[in-house]
Amino acid sequence: MNIPNKITLSRIIIVGLMLIALFALDIVYWVNPFSVPFLGNSGINVIDLVICIVFVLGALTDKLDGSLARKWNQVTDLGKFLDPIADKLLVDSLLIYLCLPHFGIALTNPIFMWCVLVMIVRDIVVDALRMIAVKKGKVLAANVFGKLKTVLQMVAIPVLLLGGWPFTYFDASWTYFRIEDILVYLATLASLFSGLFYLIKNRSVFLEGEK
Repeated sequence: MNIPNKITLSRIIIVGLMLIALFALDIVYWVNPFSVPFLGNSGINVIDLVICIVFVLGALTDKLDGSLARKWNQVTDLGKFLDPIADKLLVDSLLIYLCLPHFGIALTNPIFMWCVLVMIVRDIVVDALRMIAVKKGKVLAANVFGKLKTVLQMVAIPVLLLGGWPFTYFDASWTYFRIEDILVYLATLASLFSGLFYLIKNRSVFLEGEK
């Protein structure tokens, strides 16, 4: 196994360990609600801060392994298989985590749950379409909405984990929407448009052979 693939695999392992740790910490909080430390009066608990740092490092390694694989000419089928799995585990697992009350705090609203559902379903549909395309010897290029969706998710998730920081000052003067909510809605729209464009542009992939 080459170095880029080891980096990708390490990202999967880190996400797995992170989820196990979060599950264990939720049990600890349930037993003793005062066991979770907060950073002063910021409303940010130390656990979410650590998870935020892990997420950012994971997002950075996503760029690192791909760049090294191309630079060293070490692009492999294993890497192509592991990389999207690592990406989806990192992003989708935290989106689901943020939908649930944890450490006594519900960071989200009911609309956010539907946003997460849309983004996860989009990923499933696009990945299925890519698998069909690969079997037919085709490669589906990413579109601008897909790239925008990824950027917005990578920004929104840390902000949500940190309780809206650093936008909490602006949110205090807004009545209905918080900037963290707007980031999630924009990521959802980009995800939806990206999925629709994939299906429309590449409809021949799943329509071939149909009468």
